[in-house]
Amino acid sequence: MIIRKCPDGAGLYALERGDLRLTLTDIGASVTDLVFQGTDVVLGWGEPGSYRENGVFLGTTVGRSANRIAGGRFSLNGADYTLGKNDGENNLHSGPDGWHTRRWAAEETGENSLAFRLDSPDGDQGFPGRVRISVTYTLGPDEVSIEYRAHSDADTLLNPTNHTYFNLNGHGSGDVLGHSLRLCADAYTPAGPGLIPTGEIAPVEGTPFDFRAAHPIGRDIGADHPQLRAAGGYDHNFCLNGNGLRPAAELTGDRSGITLSLWTDRPGVQLYTGNFLAGERGKDGAVYGRRCGVCLETQCWPDAIHRPGFPSPVLRAGEEFRSLTVWRFRSAER
Repeated sequence: MIIRKCPDGAGLYALERGDLRLTLTDIGASVTDLVFQGTDVVLGWGEPGSYRENGVFLGTTVGRSANRIAGGRFSLNGADYTLGKNDGENNLHSGPDGWHTRRWAAEETGENSLAFRLDSPDGDQGFPGRVRISVTYTLGPDEVSIEYRAHSDADTLLNPTNHTYFNLNGHGSGDVLGHSLRLCADAYTPAGPGLIPTGEIAPVEGTPFDFRAAHPIGRDIGADHPQLRAAGGYDHNFCLNGNGLRPAAELTGDRSGITLSLWTDRPGVQLYTGNFLAGERGKDGAVYGRRCGVCLETQCWPDAIHRPGFPSPVLRAGEEFRSLTVWRFRSAER
């Protein structure tokens, strides 16, 4: 299971089954490599230690709360909480000391399964409550499942996600604008200044955000639309149709023919087109420029603690948080 220990203590772990090989590091409980039929389809760093300084969140587990919280503060049960501001005046992915920089405890939980565990004390990152969380990766012949389980001893916010950047043509193959994308979402949450949602739940119909029928990511990304101009492309939450574990997205590499089908039980998915990648030097000598990867971050909707009409991000004391996201792969021949 463990394939390498680095001098700084970071570990690399590998799971292999069928057409898939998944490599993980205990820094950030992160995905470093995901090889399907010989093609590595995720962006990553060359050394596990690089995940400690992972400003663009390649492959990481993000928490306690993914995405943005306006003003770096919130109120819960009549008490006010202050978080780190690392995105202008806002908190992004829980601030500069996020779970993506931590070393998690790794535990083999089956022949094709590896769990990472973290104990986050009361007050960690500014959030209330002691949270104990596990993230378990399980490999099937053609799929990766990611299960989150957590408990808190006090009411808190909990909205973890995985921030893997996909390039289904191969991680060093250039931009993803030719990838075909379908999203199972009739609505999205428009953003205002700082990419904080306005509170509106807007229909995608008739806008560049309509991915209900598959089309290339790049088809409308340069459209003269205020939402696209503000974000430099797509960096928006889509309100997924339905409930429970269900199809959320389908992504296909235009040159490889590899298709990723994304399933989740979360209410939203953040489509992020790597607008702020700026020549990061990744594994195998690859350089990741703007839009060289696309993220599909399953999540509660951004800034939901300030929006009563959004699904709640609150985990109540003593309750169990449990969520599942699945990546299923197939080739053009299937």
